[in-house]
Amino acid sequence: MTAVYVDGDACPVRDEVYRVADRLSLPVFVVSNGSRPIRPPGLPNVSMITVAEGADVADDWIVAHVTAADVCVTADIPLASRCLAKGAQAVSPVGKHWTRDNIGVALAGRELARHLREIGANTGGPAPLARADRSRFLGALDAAVQAARREFGPGRSPGVAPVRDPG
Repeated sequence: MTAVYVDGDACPVRDEVYRVADRLSLPVFVVSNGSRPIRPPGLPNVSMITVAEGADVADDWIVAHVTAADVCVTADIPLASRCLAKGAQAVSPVGKHWTRDNIGVALAGRELARHLREIGANTGGPAPLARADRSRFLGALDAAVQAARREFGPGRSPGVAPVRDPG
């Protein structure tokens, strides 16, 4: 079964994920490091996972549990790359569907922006999420879930048994 893993810290589209997951009867794992508690939505298919604080701890948890049959929602390009390496689908909160064809350019652009910041250039931050971004995200999430289901529907296996009891 396809599950959705959400990089929960600073994710602006959690409510949209909950709506899609509820409609499609998907389990959702919202992973955060606990520095800013996330209010649970009170839905039976949504699990709130709190990991220890530290760089990439939430990312590491997601990568350890995501399978090729799953979808990860993240704005974190390196996390998206790691999920893609495991065969999972990855979608950004603005509706960018990360693929093996576009993730390399995104990683290079991220590195360039980091370097520019280090030398003092003002690279700005991400633009606020617009209504069109939310709409694009909903379409991208639905497409990613459908792609995962097509590839790993009934009788097919992603090759790794998904862990559904993160306890």
